[in-house]
Amino acid sequence: MKCALVGSRFFGASVFEALRKDEGINFTSVVAPAADDRLALAARAAGLEVHVLENPKIVPGHAIADGTDLIIAADTHARVSDEALARSRLGGIGYHPSLLPRHRGIAAVEWTILEGDPIAGGSIYHLADGWDAGAIAAQDWCFVEKGETARELWERSLAPMGLALLSRVVQQARLTGSIPAEQQDTRYATRAPMLRKSVVLTEDASPAITSLIVSVTGPDRHGIVSLLADRAQRFDANWAASRMTRFGGEFAGTVHLEVPRERADALAEALRALAASGLQVVIARSDAATVAAGLRGVELELVGEDRIGIVSSLTRILAERGVSIESMHTELLRSGISGKQTFKVGAHLLLPAGLTLDTLKAELGALAGEMMLDIALGEPQAATPRH
Repeated sequence: MKCALVGSRFFGASVFEALRKDEGINFTSVVAPAADDRLALAARAAGLEVHVLENPKIVPGHAIADGTDLIIAADTHARVSDEALARSRLGGIGYHPSLLPRHRGIAAVEWTILEGDPIAGGSIYHLADGWDAGAIAAQDWCFVEKGETARELWERSLAPMGLALLSRVVQQARLTGSIPAEQQDTRYATRAPMLRKSVVLTEDASPAITSLIVSVTGPDRHGIVSLLADRAQRFDANWAASRMTRFGGEFAGTVHLEVPRERADALAEALRALAASGLQVVIARSDAATVAAGLRGVELELVGEDRIGIVSSLTRILAERGVSIESMHTELLRSGISGKQTFKVGAHLLLPAGLTLDTLKAELGALAGEMMLDIALGEPQAATPRH
């Protein structure tokens, strides 16, 4: 069975690693939104070429290899085009973390919690026109535990369920040459759009980790990112963030790795050994334990249409409340279709002991409503790999 995988992040990489171990499954195409996405890194580490999307909203036909039997979508926001589906003998399937047609949309798990659903589930559906509207190939369900968050529900049950369902349907397709298809009953369809202007604030558990900020430069060539990813995985390091580019034939990249403190020295030594391959490696190190007593670490993400005053308004609120900005990255993206610019901010904040979580949540919520922004504050997940 020749498969093409379109996906991203942790779940996309997990599907790739799980299915390629299944009997008779080979990947002919892997499609990811960025070269440093977790799925892209996993595929390259396995010796496969990766198609990086030029337009993050659509998968073109040429991204799918000729002779493909089945397209699998796993955690992707890109629509698989009709041209791409036409290259696949059996079309395409995807995993959605709800009992379709309930909670069609990008925030299905979050809406499961918000609606107080006593049960949740997952669906394998056929890729087709409409938002998660294709025929159902397989479903499973689970109970929602009292007080459970969306992240906890996803990690405990819905992600493992997705892996099991995809494996079952792909193997059925391999053995029978067909995929079950039961039309969704639209009478029970509900929408699960992205949550807007919401703030979630939780305290940092301050895990025993060390942060390594690794800067790498050298003549550009194939495999540099794979070398870094291989060493990070070897020492159980979390690939927290990265920025990489090419200037005049030279590769330049910075990677933030979070590694168990007892393995930090060994990882740093392994990274410095890359100098033997012609790369210049500089490493800056900080331990989570160096945060002053009484401070609480929080990660912030902000996304919205670009306008004057976003950063000044945000930093003014933080300064007035005595919040320190430990690190911050900003990015400006332009849509090729609408021409509008989207502004993104990612930051790690240190909150003083006298600041209540509810107070900061309310003030940032007011900023989100005033400037039409999506703002989220959450606990860093050191033990969970990120893209």
